[in-house]
Amino acid sequence: MVVKGFMQPTFSSVLYTPEQRVRRDNTKWTLVQGVLAPVQFGVFLVSLSLVLNSLKSGAHTDWALISVVIKTGVLYGIMVTGAIWEKVVFGQYLFAPAFFWEDVISMVVLALHTTYIWVWWEGLWSAEELLILALAAYVTYAVNAAQYIRKLRLARLQKPAENHLSTQPQVSL
Repeated sequence: MVVKGFMQPTFSSVLYTPEQRVRRDNTKWTLVQGVLAPVQFGVFLVSLSLVLNSLKSGAHTDWALISVVIKTGVLYGIMVTGAIWEKVVFGQYLFAPAFFWEDVISMVVLALHTTYIWVWWEGLWSAEELLILALAAYVTYAVNAAQYIRKLRLARLQKPAENHLSTQPQVSL
């Protein structure tokens, strides 16, 4: 079933058209993403360490719980700026064919993190239950991060092929 206005993903080996590559290379949002991604990963590692330590030893549980809130804030920041980046490069805020599956998993990541924030704010679950939910959110985040790292690698592999093609002599008839 196709929903009107919802683009189907494409499975092309070319990640960016030449025009999209120019837009990607010329937008400030590429730099913003390049800075926020490692910051988010660093926050993730610190928070993951606190969460695992708290689950194992019961120590510093408040720090662990707050670290997930901080991680979620950074996640929202990178998701909003990433949607802007996608609009600049591909012409739509989310689910551009080149990043369709990354965006699908990103929605799962956001849903789990948002659920954590809501349950934490409302005080509905125990600290241990919250930390287990955080681990579920972090597993999906790790899958999503791996997807984006794969796309970064594909983009780097695509660039030399384009440069090679552009150095070929042009034949006019």
